[in-house]
Amino acid sequence: MTPYDDLMAHLRETQALAQVMGRLGWDQETMMPRGAAPQRGEEMAALESVLHARRMDPKIGDWLGKIDAATLDDVGQANLRHIRRSFDRASKVPAALAARIARVTSEAQGIWAEARDENDFAAFAPTLTEVLSLKREEGQALATGGDVYDAMLQDYEPGATGAELEAMFGALRPELARLRAAVRDAEAPPQLSGIFDESAQMKLTRQLAKTFGYDMSHGRVDKAVHPFSSGSGLDVRITTRTNPTDPFNCFYSTIHEVGHAAYEQGISRDYLLTPLGSGVSMGVHESQSRIYENQLGRSRAFTGWLFGQMKDAFGDFGIADEETFYRVVNRVSDGYIRTEADELQYNLHVLMRFDLERALVSHDLQVQDLEAAWNDRFEADFGYAVDKASNGVLQDVHWSVGLLGYFPTYSLGNVYAGCLYTALRKDVPDLDTELATGVTASATGWLREHVQRHGGLFEAREVIENASGAAPNEAPLLTYLKGKFTDLYGL
Repeated sequence: MTPYDDLMAHLRETQALAQVMGRLGWDQETMMPRGAAPQRGEEMAALESVLHARRMDPKIGDWLGKIDAATLDDVGQANLRHIRRSFDRASKVPAALAARIARVTSEAQGIWAEARDENDFAAFAPTLTEVLSLKREEGQALATGGDVYDAMLQDYEPGATGAELEAMFGALRPELARLRAAVRDAEAPPQLSGIFDESAQMKLTRQLAKTFGYDMSHGRVDKAVHPFSSGSGLDVRITTRTNPTDPFNCFYSTIHEVGHAAYEQGISRDYLLTPLGSGVSMGVHESQSRIYENQLGRSRAFTGWLFGQMKDAFGDFGIADEETFYRVVNRVSDGYIRTEADELQYNLHVLMRFDLERALVSHDLQVQDLEAAWNDRFEADFGYAVDKASNGVLQDVHWSVGLLGYFPTYSLGNVYAGCLYTALRKDVPDLDTELATGVTASATGWLREHVQRHGGLFEAREVIENASGAAPNEAPLLTYLKGKFTDLYGL
C-alpha cells in the first residue's frame, strides 16, 4: 500500500468512529433514558479521547510528508487538502489549551443556562470573559500572525474573511432594515389559530420529508426539543418538534432539516467515510436547508399545495383560501428570538451577532458592555427594546461553548441560497407548476446535481460559483426578498 492508501485507511476508520459518536449524541437527544446521562457522558468522553488521539496521530504528518500530490487525481488532491488543513490546525493548538477550552466550555454551558433562566447577564459575564480569552489564545495560535477572527472563521467556513463578510453584510443590513420597517407599517396578514393534533402533525411532517426527497430507507424522523440533522452517508437522521397551536413550527423545521439531510444523503457514495463525504462548509450546508425551507417551502406555489394537505389532515382550520394561507405562512411578526424569526428579519438577528462577536474578539467591545451594546443594536434594527436578557444577549448557546465565527455562516447560507435560487429558476422554468402539485423533484434534483453530490470536492465558494455561474454576492437574496415581501404586503 502507498502512503496515501495508509492515510485514507486511517481516516476512514476515524470517520467511522466519529459517526458512532454522532449516533450517541442523536440518541441522547431523542431516546436515551434521562437517568443514563452520567454514563453517557463517560462514554462520549472516552470516545472523544480516542478520536482526538487518532486525529493528532504523528503518523498523519509522516504520511503527508511522503505523498506527492502531483501523482493524485482531483479526488485525491481534494482529500489531501482537507486532511492537511485539519491536521495543520490541530497541530497549532497546544494540547493543554485544547483541554482547558473543552473543560471551561463544558462548565460554561451550564452557567449560561442558569443565567438565562434568571435573566442575569452579570452572572454569566465572568465565564464568557474566560471563554473569550481562551478562544482568542486559540485564534492567535491558529492565525500565526494574521487576523484572529479570520482564523476562527476557518472552522466553519474555510476561505472566508471577516472583511469580506463585513462588506457583504454591510450591503444587506440597510436594505433589510428599510424593508422590515415598511412591512411593519403595512397591514399584517391574519395569524393561524386553533389546536392541531400532534400525531397528525407528525404524520404530515413525515410526508413532507419524503416530498422533499428525504430517503427514509437511510434515515428517520423523530421528535426532540431542538430540531437537528445528524449523520452522513448511509445513515442520516433528522428530528423535529410539535406545538399544538403552531404546526408551521413542525413542518418548516422538518423541511429545514431535510435540506441539511438531503445534502448529506446526496453526496457521492464514492466519498463515503472520507474527508469529501460530508458538507464542505457550514455556509453551503445552510444554503441547502434555507432554500428548501424558504424559497421552495414558503413559495406561493408550494404553500398552495400544502394548504390542501393541511385541510385533509385537520379539516377546516380557519383559513379561507390558498392565497390567504400563503400570506399567513409568510407573516412578518415582531419577536426577539433568532430561531423563531421570519424569513425577512432573520438575517438582521445574525448580522448583529456577527458585528458584536467580531468586536469582542478584537477588544473593541468588552464583555461587561456586551448587553448594552446588544440592546442598543437590537432597538436600532428592529424598532423596539429588548425586554429581558433571555430574549436578548443570553438567548443563544453559541458563545458559551466557544463557537465564535459560527453565527455569520447562517446569513452566508442565505446569501448562497439566493444565488442558487436565481440559477435554479432559470434552469427549471416549470418550477412553480411542479411545486403547486407537491412535486419537488426537479428542484431537489438540480440541487443534488449542482451542489450536494460534490461533498467536499470543491471549496465552498467554488461550489456556489460553479452552480450559479457567478461569485457569491448578496444581490440575488435582496432581489428575492424585496420582490416577495413587496408583493405580499402591497408596498
